Amino acid sequence: MKFHSTANPSGAQLDFGPAVIQGLAPDKGLYFPNDIPSLDPALWSSNNALTPADLGFEILAPFVGDSLSDSTLRRILKETLSFDFPLVEVGDRHALELFHGPTCAFKDVGARFLARCIPEFSQGEVTVLVATSGDTGSAVAQGFHNVKGVRVVLLYPSGRISKAQELQLTTVGDNVVALEVDGAFDDCQAMVKAAFLNNSLQSIRPLVSANSINIARWIPQSIYYAWTAHRLGPGLTFSVPSGNYGNLAAGLLAHKMGMPAAGFIAATNANNIVPHYLETGEFKPKPSVATISNAMDVGDPSNFIRLKRLFGDDREAFARVVQGFTLNDDATREVIATVHRTHGYLLDPHGAIAYAALDAHPAEKGVFLGTAAPAKFADVIKPVVGFEPEAPAALAALIDRQGQSIKIAATPQALEDYLRSTIN
Repeated sequence: MKFHSTANPSGAQLDFGPAVIQGLAPDKGLYFPNDIPSLDPALWSSNNALTPADLGFEILAPFVGDSLSDSTLRRILKETLSFDFPLVEVGDRHALELFHGPTCAFKDVGARFLARCIPEFSQGEVTVLVATSGDTGSAVAQGFHNVKGVRVVLLYPSGRISKAQELQLTTVGDNVVALEVDGAFDDCQAMVKAAFLNNSLQSIRPLVSANSINIARWIPQSIYYAWTAHRLGPGLTFSVPSGNYGNLAAGLLAHKMGMPAAGFIAATNANNIVPHYLETGEFKPKPSVATISNAMDVGDPSNFIRLKRLFGDDREAFARVVQGFTLNDDATREVIATVHRTHGYLLDPHGAIAYAALDAHPAEKGVFLGTAAPAKFADVIKPVVGFEPEAPAALAALIDRQGQSIKIAATPQALEDYLRSTIN
């Protein structure tokens, strides 16, 4: 399988491995597969005794091609998918809980897969550079912790992530460094993209992306959609909490590969860039707004171009499959309280928006994605339900630890200066 840049489909064509290492194309485009394979319809049937790793192999193998041997790909998938993805009934719908991995967030899947790919493709030392709005950074930090030949630099917006998320970023240490940026996530993302396009920096030490712009972060997320369809059957409507839209793009990729689904909902907060596009046809990035569902505080989502390309840049085709939904903070708190009171189920702020989206767009078989453990947002949830969410062991272990971060300005130059100061 070859990959091209979304900015120039007729330009350079890369295999999976080189595209992973390069991350962002030199022309600022994202890598996108030349073809989307159609998988055997029998794969989606629950009559087959398949594991998530089995499904993952069928999905990833066509994209990986000869970049990895079959045995290596199977090993990586088995190690990546070593935790459960429970489906929990909440009233008349299901919660797909994606927060049972080591950092209690859905991004563990893509980050763990990527972390196991980089050593297979890299030659010499690399710096993994990532901007995070909350959960990406911790997943990448844990995935790459003490991986030989890899240094990790995380950028996060000061004061815009939860205390638990910040501790997850700043207490890893060793080969992982956290940079606290005096700005928003969009600033962090712009700084990282500028660094990737800085040939002078790249010549000193290769920089590798670990955001969902990287195909090895993006594509593996298709697996848990496929696993859900395999268990629950056809006709599902997936409600997806969305910020940078890599997660939704992964679900749509599975759908394009043949996964039966009734549709998708792009559920978000006040940063309603994609719902606005679906309604009006106008894609209008704007400065992000800080909300209690901070992982979705993105004003210029990178993966929007992939969403468009999955539908051949046809907005009407896009809108036939994907519906938009937006919810403000007060309404999000109300959903958390109501669902806990009615069903005894505790939602995090992102899952609450996805749950509410299924009320606004009723579905015969609705599945909303639980993308993070509620305990990561205890400061939001406790005042709403009257108690502190129980922390998984991975979070409880951080409570008394002291985080360490380096504060920098929200400029590409500040990041360049830092990176140059740390390269021998």
